[in-house]
Amino acid sequence: MISISNISYFIGGRALYENASMFIRPNDKIGLIGLNGRGKSTLLKIINGEMSVNEGSISKAKDCTIGFLNQDLLSYQTDDAILTVAMGAFKEAVDTQRQIEKILHQLETEYSDDLVEKLTKLQEKFEHLDGYTMQAKAEEILEGIGFSTQDLHRPLREFSGGWRMRVMLAKLLLEKPSCLMLDEPTNHLDLPSIEWVENYLRTYEGAVIIVSHDRTFLNNIINKTVDVTNQQLVTYEGNYFYYLQEKELREEIQQNAFENQQAKIRQTERFIERFRSKATKARQVQSRVKALDRMEKVEEVVNDVAEINFKFTFKQPSGRHVVTLKEISKSYGSLDILQKTSANIERGDKIALIGANGKGKSTLLRILANTEPVEGERTIGYNVIYGFYAQHQLESLHVDNEILDELKQAGSGKTELELRSVLGCFLFSDEEVFKKIKVLSGGEKSRVALAKTLISEANFLLLDEPTNHLDFISENILIQALQQYQGSFVVVSHNRHFVSQVANKIWYIENHQIKEYPGTYEEYEYWHKKNEAGKLPEAHTAKKESPKKESKRDTNPSAENKLKALNKELKKIEEAVQRLVKEKESIESELTKPEVYSNAEKLMTQQQLFEKVDLQLEEENKRWESVALEIEEIEGK
Repeated sequence: MISISNISYFIGGRALYENASMFIRPNDKIGLIGLNGRGKSTLLKIINGEMSVNEGSISKAKDCTIGFLNQDLLSYQTDDAILTVAMGAFKEAVDTQRQIEKILHQLETEYSDDLVEKLTKLQEKFEHLDGYTMQAKAEEILEGIGFSTQDLHRPLREFSGGWRMRVMLAKLLLEKPSCLMLDEPTNHLDLPSIEWVENYLRTYEGAVIIVSHDRTFLNNIINKTVDVTNQQLVTYEGNYFYYLQEKELREEIQQNAFENQQAKIRQTERFIERFRSKATKARQVQSRVKALDRMEKVEEVVNDVAEINFKFTFKQPSGRHVVTLKEISKSYGSLDILQKTSANIERGDKIALIGANGKGKSTLLRILANTEPVEGERTIGYNVIYGFYAQHQLESLHVDNEILDELKQAGSGKTELELRSVLGCFLFSDEEVFKKIKVLSGGEKSRVALAKTLISEANFLLLDEPTNHLDFISENILIQALQQYQGSFVVVSHNRHFVSQVANKIWYIENHQIKEYPGTYEEYEYWHKKNEAGKLPEAHTAKKESPKKESKRDTNPSAENKLKALNKELKKIEEAVQRLVKEKESIESELTKPEVYSNAEKLMTQQQLFEKVDLQLEEENKRWESVALEIEEIEGK
C-alpha cells in the first residue's frame, strides 16, 4: 500500500535517515519506536507529504488515503459544536443533507415534480452514504473517548487542548482513512479512553502507524514494530514484547559477530605489522591490507538501557502519617468533586491515582499539596517536605539558564559533581549540561524538571503525568528513581506499565469518594475485572433467570445450606472488619498525641499494636473476598 524505498533525510549535516526502507501493508498495525530525536514524527510528516526526502522515494497506492493525528491540531479552534466537528468526517453526506433540507424548504412554497425527483435522488444518495447513521456513529465514538452526552453540543472552543485533540481523533476515526497515523495519542487520553481506543484500533479496517511511549498501549494493538535506530528503519514482525525479545537475540548475534570480526581484524593487523618489511611476504601483506579495506564493518551494539548510578536521598524523613484527610468535601459551584470522604497516606506509601479524566485527580493532588481549599479536616504530618511535579512547571524553568545552573538553583546543596551525576541519569552528559533551557525539546525540559523535583530533599512527592513526553529510556530512569526512593509519593498517570512498576497502592475516585486498593496495579486490575464480571451476572440473573432455574436451585438443599452458612460467615467477617477498623482508628488517634510520639517506649508499643491490628484487618479482608466470590459462584449456577 505504501512503499518507502532507500530514503535519506538530513537536518544540516546530520542524517536522520540514510538509505532507510520499510513497507506498509493494508492491515498492518505498526508501532514506530525509538529514542526522542531519532525522527519518528519526521517520518510521519514525510509519509503525509509535509516534508520531502533528500534521496529515495515514497510510493502510495492510488486509493490510499491518510489520516494524521499530530500535536499541531491542538491549535485548531471553532465555535462549532464538537458533534458537528466530528461529523465533518462525513463531508459528502453532510453536504447532501444540506441540499435535502434546502429542497424541503423550497417545496413548502414552490412544489414541482422536478424538485420531488431531485429530492428522491438526493435521499437515495444520502442513504447510500449511511447518512441516517452518521450522527449515531459520531456520538458513539465521542462518548467512547470520554465525552459526556451533554458535552456533544458544546462549542469546540470551550475545551482545553487535550480535549480538542480527542475531537480531532474522533473525526479521523470516523473518516476511516486507509492509513491512520497517530503521534502520541495517549498523551491526551485517560485510562478508560485509552482502553476504548485500543479495542477500536485492534479491529480497524486499515493500516495504523502509532508513535507512542506507552508500551502497554502499543503491545495491545500492533502486529509489527519498526525501530528507528542508526538512521535505519528496522522491522520486527510482532508486537512490542516480541520486539524486545527479538532485539535482544539480534543484538546478541550482532555483538558476537562484532567480537569475532574484531578478533580477525587484530589477527590480520598483527600479520601485516609482522611481515610488512619482508619482500617474500609482500604479496600476502598487500592482499590482507586490501581485505581489511573491503571488509564491511559490523557495528558494536550500543546498549540503550540506562541505569541510575545515583541515590536520590533526603536528610529528614517524615513522620508515620504523611497526610490525613477526614470527611473532606470539594466542589466548584454545583459540580461536586469529593463528598465527605477520608483517606490516609503513611510513610513509604507509593500510591498511583488512576481513573477517568474529570473525576478530580488533579484537584485531589492539590488538596494533598495543601494548595487547594477544602471543607473537612486535612492534617499534614510531622516533618513533611513536599516536591510537586506537573506539566505546567515546565513553564517555571528559567529559559536563559543552562541546565546545570537550573539544578544548582534548586537549593539541594549538592556539589557540581553530584548534579552532573544526576543529569547523567537523565541522559544529559558531558557538554550537554551547558545547554540553555530555551533550546530544549519538550521531553528534555520534562527530564530537567523531574531531576529538579527528585533532588529537592522532598520526602513526599506529588507527580502529575510525569511520563508524558518521555521516551522509553527516560521512563525507565524515572521508574528506577522512584523504586529506590525512600519517601512517599502519589502519582497521577494513565501509563499502565509505569504504574505497575512503581505503585504499592492504587487510589481511584468513585461516586465522589476516594477508594483504595491495597496492592499493585496488576492485582488491582485482576480484582477490578473479577469485580466487574461478578456484577454483570448478578444483574442479568435478577432479570433473566427463568422459573425453571429457580425451582432447580430450590430442590438443591446442599447448595442452599452451604449458601446460608457462607452468608452467616460473611456477616461475622464484616463485623470483625468493622471492629478492627475502629480499633485501628483508635490506635491512630493515640499515635498523634504528643505524650505518645514523644515517648519512645509508648510509641513503639502503639506502633507494634497498630501493625498487629493492620495485619489482622488485611487477613479479614482477604477472607471476605474469598467467601464473597464463593457465594457469587453458587448464586450464579
